[in-house]
Amino acid sequence: MMITMTTKASQSISELKEFLKDACYLEFESVSKDDRNEWIEELLIRYIYKKCDRSDKGVLKKYIGKMTGLSRSQVTRLIAEYLKHATLKKDKSIKSKRNCFEKIYTREDIALLAKVDNAHQRLSGPATVKILVSEHEVFGKSKYANLKNISVAHLYRLRGTARYRERVKIFSKTKSTKVPIGQRRKPEPNGCPGYLCVDTVHQGDKLGEKGVYHINIVDMVTQYEFVGAVEAISEMYMEKMLMELLAKFPFTIIEFHSDNGSEYINQVVAKLLNKLLIDQTKSRPRHSNDNGLAEAKNGAIIRKHFGYIHIPKGKAEVINSFYQSTFNDYLNYHRPCAFAKIKTDRKGKEIRYYPKEDYLRPYEKLKSLSNARQYLKPEATFAELDKTAYTMSDTDYAEYMQKEKSKMLKNLLTDI
Repeated sequence: MMITMTTKASQSISELKEFLKDACYLEFESVSKDDRNEWIEELLIRYIYKKCDRSDKGVLKKYIGKMTGLSRSQVTRLIAEYLKHATLKKDKSIKSKRNCFEKIYTREDIALLAKVDNAHQRLSGPATVKILVSEHEVFGKSKYANLKNISVAHLYRLRGTARYRERVKIFSKTKSTKVPIGQRRKPEPNGCPGYLCVDTVHQGDKLGEKGVYHINIVDMVTQYEFVGAVEAISEMYMEKMLMELLAKFPFTIIEFHSDNGSEYINQVVAKLLNKLLIDQTKSRPRHSNDNGLAEAKNGAIIRKHFGYIHIPKGKAEVINSFYQSTFNDYLNYHRPCAFAKIKTDRKGKEIRYYPKEDYLRPYEKLKSLSNARQYLKPEATFAELDKTAYTMSDTDYAEYMQKEKSKMLKNLLTDI
């Protein structure tokens, strides 16, 4: 609905002031710019704006702003224009003239530039300018007289024109579409298990042959850790291994965090995690601590037990069998880990320290959490987990693990 803007001639400034108080919750908006300016001009003439005192001018400004929907600065600008020209009406007989730069390069010049780029497969700007100058000065071609003075910046501008694109035959490479897989942020478990960080450890190359890849997944709160080995980090191997390792965690998994390696940031892993209702996150640039726990475990676990020697990828199945049958149980039920506490000094700096009583096995840490049963998967119970944890002592199981590792290494070294 359109309302015609009118003001009674008999209304005083005080009546306008009262109107503004009563209409504080109402909003008005002008439809036509010409009608708005005509109404403002009539209002300023009626109330003799030039002779009004300062307070009355303020009331008129507020009234104009209220009725037109303009801001205070816009109203001030229009009043200043009225005071300068004694009118707000535009003279339609005067057509505005747009300031334009003089055209230097013609359509023929642009077509000639496209011809040069087609012949040379579009070199860089400075190289193309060099060719244009040579065509005129060295080879005496007069048609290049205009283009020989072109700057590199203007050359790139001409390459963006429609006429140039119509004639050029050079096509840029297809740009890959970036698919946003995973959020870039640091995991924030807040004392809740199920926030995993993962990393890959490569067992070196030899004579062009790739070595075994270790997949290391660690929970950030309990330090529950499961390791696997694959021949390659292709999707065919990674999907199967990740499903196997994720299923071994006794508690519900909430988040899966990795670095930006393509073995984890791909559609196959994203689809797998989405199917399991697990959020996927990835490390931020220049934030090396986002995946710090997995990096630390790589050195303290994988490198400590396997070193840096090259192990052929064909032995991945042998190593993975050792991991799943023996090594993972040792890591989670018989190997104590340090759990840091943080205190802040008087300067506000955070200091990590490791109390003696906070060296716990990952399983102990899980059980020590408040209301720990709520985190377990439906099929997992502490009674069943206790059988795995307390059937053998820590040292007995460690000796058993070392014997199994020796057998595994002998099997590996026979073919290395």
